[in-house]
Amino acid sequence: MEYGSIEREISIDATPEVVYEVISAPEHLREWWPDEAELEPVPGGTGRITFGDSSSPDAISETLAVVEADPPRRFSFRWIPDQGEPATSTKSLLVTFDLVPSGDGTLLRFTETGFREKGWEAAVLEEQYREHVAGWDHFLPRLVSYVARLAARP
Repeated sequence: MEYGSIEREISIDATPEVVYEVISAPEHLREWWPDEAELEPVPGGTGRITFGDSSSPDAISETLAVVEADPPRRFSFRWIPDQGEPATSTKSLLVTFDLVPSGDGTLLRFTETGFREKGWEAAVLEEQYREHVAGWDHFLPRLVSYVARLAARP
């Protein structure tokens, strides 16, 4: 297996403007991805996301650095940097959301790259890649469901 990148395409019944807000604004991120999110969604902006209760020792917290913020077309950030390094390091993972108008909705093209560049040994690379595949396969459908709930609000 390659373990180089994760790619997904998802159709969402909402405009690119709505989808962009859901993938970039902390108050929306918390509804489908991490339990806690603080993020300045502008190029060079930084933030932190936490999975689980931040007061628990089991919580997982990661820093983010926004690479591109081009509403309503593209939002990308780096995360999972090497220990003690900023998320802007090239030894971090790059997540990109490309939004393409499609009829009345949006085609979301998702990619996560940088696994090989991390320099992990083979077993760690395989484990991290599989964990991220499982994670995105869980969270991206939640994004679609959350957008549908938003669209249903009066």
